[in-house]
Amino acid sequence: MRRFFSVFCLAVALLSGSGLLPAGAQQKRPNIIFILADDLGYGNLGSYNAKNRIPTPNLDRMAKEGTRFTRFYAGSTVCAPSRCALMTGKHMGHAYVRGNGDVSLRAQDTTLAQRLQGNGYATGMFGKWGLGRQDDAGSPERKGFDEFLGYLNQRHAHNFFTNFLFEVKDRKINRLSLDTTVYTHDLLFDRALSFVKANKDQPFFLYLPVTIPHAELKTPASYMQPFLNADGSSKLPPETPFYQNGRSYSTQLQPHAAFAAMVHKLDGDVGRLLSLLKELGLDDNTYVFFTSDNGPHKEGGGDPEFFNSSGPLRGIKRDLYEGGIRVPMIVRAPGRVPANRQSDAIWAFWDILPTVGQLTGTPSPKAADGLSFAPTLLGKKQTQTHPYLFWQFNEGAFKEAIVQGNWKLVRVKNKGKAETVELYDLSKDTGETRDLAAANPQKVKEMRALLTAAKSPAENQLFNWDSVEN
Repeated sequence: MRRFFSVFCLAVALLSGSGLLPAGAQQKRPNIIFILADDLGYGNLGSYNAKNRIPTPNLDRMAKEGTRFTRFYAGSTVCAPSRCALMTGKHMGHAYVRGNGDVSLRAQDTTLAQRLQGNGYATGMFGKWGLGRQDDAGSPERKGFDEFLGYLNQRHAHNFFTNFLFEVKDRKINRLSLDTTVYTHDLLFDRALSFVKANKDQPFFLYLPVTIPHAELKTPASYMQPFLNADGSSKLPPETPFYQNGRSYSTQLQPHAAFAAMVHKLDGDVGRLLSLLKELGLDDNTYVFFTSDNGPHKEGGGDPEFFNSSGPLRGIKRDLYEGGIRVPMIVRAPGRVPANRQSDAIWAFWDILPTVGQLTGTPSPKAADGLSFAPTLLGKKQTQTHPYLFWQFNEGAFKEAIVQGNWKLVRVKNKGKAETVELYDLSKDTGETRDLAAANPQKVKEMRALLTAAKSPAENQLFNWDSVEN
């Protein structure tokens, strides 16, 4: 205990000396809340898209009270690998989980939660994990969470009315039986609020990977009322009913209204959380992050085109164009993070671990790909920046992308077909409409070399590397 206190004091002193802790906060470690929406697009918030069809007043207020980032990127274009990047600080060239298969983190894959837990933080997760099965090396209680309630498997998380979830208490995980009339999002968010109340007197890390607005598009009837007329018809026509087709998404006759209800519900719950922080006197000592795990979906009746869910960006979930990987990121901490500020800093999920580490005085692994963007969060000069950001995806086709400043290279290889390589200047073409590869062969060559340098061979079986030209 004495050794821990000495290390902690040294960390606080270093932070104080660097100006990263505000005056009067030197002896009080900040709380961290990380809210991760599921399949929420860059354009689904009013603060990011003037054409947004769904009111998001609480998240828009959060943006005004904090900093809104316009060049923040998810770890991948689908769920599990994106969350792996977030938790481990490694991008898709080095991460163990690189696709949505049933793959768990290994014992040697340490997480942000483990590091914070080891630094005296109470840790809780409420929502979708997707990185481990019950009692294996990737199970939540073995990856740093004191408390957990939610889904272990992303496919199970498609069901918002289910007869069970998993729960961690006293470092043990058990299956918890549920009444199938319970809307799991409500249960999970209420437990998250209870966690905040129970840990208000000690530093805590709340990871809130909510399951909405992912398909299935299903909510309690009362949540859809704001988007229905008095006769029950949708206020968001034309509605194209979605019928269950053997997959795990249930029938939804009014998918536009249902999707809007889910986003509106999420916005309202973020408002509840921010109000609770203020009520408990935690407002000025809590960093609240809000983002999404990847771009918007079109499953289960999802209609990203109708909702302009990608805003000015091209592509959706499963694409490596900007719409599949660039996501909203709002960070709020009154008195710490500048208010009503927009930043175009280029950073990504794998930067969260070292960033939170610097904010809390928690050591980060040397092998991580991420950098600390704590100076940027606090409105200070960012001396460290990435030479490039890298993504890789192998569902349907082998895809790679690399961002270097305003340059973006996208490589796609379909089995049995010649590869395509596209080059875009994001400073002039955010929507990736003008391929500049033919006119810039030297730049293509340079960025292709970065594609090779960025990755190590996959250690799991999600990729058949023998069939891919590296």
